[in-house]
Amino acid sequence: MVEDADLLADRIWRRYNRREQLIRYGVMLVTLMLVVWAVRDIDIFWPWVWDAPNQISSLGARMWPPDPSRLGEIVNAMIETVHIATLATLLTIFIALPVSYIAAQNTTPNRACLWLGRFILVSSRSVNTIIWALLFVAIFGPGVLAGILAIMFRSVGFIGKLMGEAIEEIDRRPVEAMEATGASKAKVIAYAVVPQVMPAFFAIVILRWDINIRESTVLGLVGAGGIGVILQGSIDTFAWQTVATILIAIIVLVLIGEAITGLLRRKAL
Repeated sequence: MVEDADLLADRIWRRYNRREQLIRYGVMLVTLMLVVWAVRDIDIFWPWVWDAPNQISSLGARMWPPDPSRLGEIVNAMIETVHIATLATLLTIFIALPVSYIAAQNTTPNRACLWLGRFILVSSRSVNTIIWALLFVAIFGPGVLAGILAIMFRSVGFIGKLMGEAIEEIDRRPVEAMEATGASKAKVIAYAVVPQVMPAFFAIVILRWDINIRESTVLGLVGAGGIGVILQGSIDTFAWQTVATILIAIIVLVLIGEAITGLLRRKAL
């Protein structure tokens, strides 16, 4: 009977064997140690954390009810925010498409262009939009231009990377067929590459425009135009009821942008 029980135990299915279980537990332990180390190293002032519910309740009471007295100014700032996102997205297309072409392995002219394109994409994605905005505010001064350039420089990496991946995934047979007929490089791109990546192009640009609307709402916090200028001024003057109105307006804008992008994606795809 004992031998039968041992044989039955050996036949029981286990997802992980003993070695894999030890590795998993080891990884979990190391992860837990890293989390504890990180929490201790950032020096959190815990009394403020415990008092956060009271502060949230107090701030919510000061923000209610929202103050609509500056609604006209807020609407104009929201329109400016949409303009920043739209212009930046359109300008990004003219830069991101050539960069994505040289950053794709199957269309780049040479290795130097390949690494140049990828360097541009990585550089664009590595710097946050707020940091780009701070740089351009320092160069061009506060205003909408700094916001447009900040959104554009950030968007180049996003659109360029996804478009480069779409180009790398195209079917090579139409390209090879046109090259075999002696078609020029421009015609190969226009008639063999572009038709295959157009659906991806529309989807990527629409998605990025939606993201840019959200990012444009905070540019004003560093002086780069948009609704963030009024938001920062209201916070600085403790006009919390106006802050509540602005936050509601931002949520409405994001919801409208989400609905529009969803409709455009269904039409384009």
